[in-house]
Amino acid sequence: MVNSSRAKSQPRPLARWVDRVMALVVLVNLLLVVVDLSYIPMRDYYLRLFPQFTAWYGATYKGIEPHRVTEGYLEQAAKLWDADLGSPESDALLQTLRDRSDELIDENPFNLAGKTGQLERVKHRMRRFVSTDSSRQAFRTFWSRPYLERIGESRAIAFFDREIQPLLQRNYYRGMDETGRPIDRFWHIDRWFMAVFAVDLGVRLTHLYRRYRRTNWFDVVLWRWYDLLLFLPFWRWLRVIPAAVRLDQSGLVPLRSLQSRVSLAIASYFAVQLTEVVVLRIIEQAQEFLRQGGLTKLLLNPNTRLHYVDVTGVNEVEEIARQIIQLTVYQVLPALRPDIEALLHYTLTAVLEQSPVYRGISRMPGVNTLPHQMSERLVSNATQTAYGSLVTVLDDPKGVELTRNLIDQAGKTLRQQLHQGNTSRELERLLADLLEEIKVSYVRQVSEQDIEVLRDNSRHLYEIAQAGYLPPES
Repeated sequence: MVNSSRAKSQPRPLARWVDRVMALVVLVNLLLVVVDLSYIPMRDYYLRLFPQFTAWYGATYKGIEPHRVTEGYLEQAAKLWDADLGSPESDALLQTLRDRSDELIDENPFNLAGKTGQLERVKHRMRRFVSTDSSRQAFRTFWSRPYLERIGESRAIAFFDREIQPLLQRNYYRGMDETGRPIDRFWHIDRWFMAVFAVDLGVRLTHLYRRYRRTNWFDVVLWRWYDLLLFLPFWRWLRVIPAAVRLDQSGLVPLRSLQSRVSLAIASYFAVQLTEVVVLRIIEQAQEFLRQGGLTKLLLNPNTRLHYVDVTGVNEVEEIARQIIQLTVYQVLPALRPDIEALLHYTLTAVLEQSPVYRGISRMPGVNTLPHQMSERLVSNATQTAYGSLVTVLDDPKGVELTRNLIDQAGKTLRQQLHQGNTSRELERLLADLLEEIKVSYVRQVSEQDIEVLRDNSRHLYEIAQAGYLPPES
């Protein structure tokens, strides 16, 4: 039993290492794909960082070679700088450079490479250096012996090498294949990776097919659908999907943990924003209700029906009030009766002690406890009578009806008093202003505190879920 268990556990580390090696291979292939896809748009940037590698890669896999017009232009300029400025040879070179400058402007050799902007920069720098508005005239003036003698050959060479030559060197010519498309030989590199991927995928599919005998090959292939993206000759950027899956499955990069953290951060942010929108919307609705005089209409005409749907057919407000009154009378007041009697007895005693008669009786022998007993009996009888009256009123239908009439009459009197003056309008204005202050304070509090607090809470909950227990507070 021990040997068999060891035999079963041995392939696991090997399979783990194979998964990691293949994940690294897929990652390397993805990095090469990124370099290849970004080579053309970022070639100038790569030239500054890795000039030799960039030139070799472009010539080997992209069919890129120096453009004959710009390359010949730079060769003629180099010959001029090596020649004597006063020699006949330099005059011929200057004339050649003037002619080639006209060709540079007319033919625009940067167009095929999509770098017309580079030519415009060359012309702009030349116009600025010579101080003229015409690009053609600027080149002709620069490539003339009187101008070079006046500014000095060393200054001209320094300007050309620093401002003009790097822009001309970035231009290139890219050949076409037999289909009329730009040359792309990345498949020379990619084919070796595809061979490795094919062997790995075949082994994995065979293992799955043998392990789950009730499945067919189509289902097995669907289980590893993301690996099929490694074989697409187009949309190669989709290989980021199998790379991410393999890195996560191999344990090299915990993408699920990262995904959970990112999801928590996004959810926390939107939860705060959504809560803020909901609360502000409720406050704004209340303000609109007050500004439109809804409170006045509701107080002066309680039968006015707002946009409200009665679902249960029960007056919930009246029922809640009835339940609260019954709870208060039958349960709360009996529990508070000793405290109420003590408070009333203390108050009554304090008032009676101010009377000379009471103080005199308290000092008489034999009857000094009589005032205390009388006050206790008075308070007890008063509380008992009041509580009994409340219970009788609630139990007696006639008492309930009189209480309801009293409340209705009080409401009518209040509404009449509000209707006579501007009190209701003033109340609505004050309530609207109060809601505005609450809204501003709430927004400030959310913007300063809630997002960070919610993120901390989410992070704390995530740590608990990952650890499986409540971590100690730091």
